[in-house]
Amino acid sequence: MINRKLLIEKAFEAQKFCYTPYSNFNVGAALLTADGTVYQGCNIENAAFTPTNCAERTAFFKAVSEGQKDFVAIAIVGNKAGVKQGEGDYCAPCAVCRQVMAEFCDLDNFKIIIAKDTDDYLEHTLGELLPLAFTGKNLDK
Repeated sequence: MINRKLLIEKAFEAQKFCYTPYSNFNVGAALLTADGTVYQGCNIENAAFTPTNCAERTAFFKAVSEGQKDFVAIAIVGNKAGVKQGEGDYCAPCAVCRQVMAEFCDLDNFKIIIAKDTDDYLEHTLGELLPLAFTGKNLDK
């Protein structure tokens, strides 16, 4: 069972740790594992831009680096610095983050929750946001 409100709150909590001196666009993510553990991530920018890491990938890489590979859902929040919770827009994961999710998650069952607030969110499966995904299964053919 996914406690969406708690997961969204954890994403907003993670957003406080963003390092975004160039875009001032702060993203927080909270990744739920099958055993109920939540891994938080924030976006971390770099002056060279390419080494910048999104909040979603930060959460995934933290989890995988600690032995987790069974994921249920992720909550994502993001807006320009200074925008109050509930006043911004939905922040969907970028294509690179969706591809990382496809490496570890079931397309039909993994839930992506994009939220403006704990009571204002959209929920999609990974497959809905990444149709015709390229996965390890493609390499087995």
